[in-house]
Amino acid sequence: MIAKTSATPAFSADHYSGTDLAKLDAHVIQPEEYEEIAELTDEMIARADFYRGGVLIRRGRPKSDSPKKQVTIRLDADVLEGLRATGAGWQTRINDALRVWLLARSLDEGAPRSADRTTS
Repeated sequence: MIAKTSATPAFSADHYSGTDLAKLDAHVIQPEEYEEIAELTDEMIARADFYRGGVLIRRGRPKSDSPKKQVTIRLDADVLEGLRATGAGWQTRINDALRVWLLARSLDEGAPRSADRTTS
């Protein structure tokens, strides 16, 4: 039996897409190629927005009444790995756990304040 050899590695993007990506990356668009692109008309632009009763309907996710804030937090590697291992929604579960902790803390009048913290 003769083994078939290929110049393309078994798991390359070229192998799956059938496109020579290096050649595509090296290509510089020429001015005449822009002629192939349809020019946008006023009619096309008018269809881009959707109005209902004269009101522009926004696309995408609706704005939240209480948007999340992005923060940076340092966690032990094993803690982060364990949280991520729980699957999709792990960040929401962290948020929920912190909310429960804060609620329990606010109910406990004897809890030390942040300036009295003794753990790292």
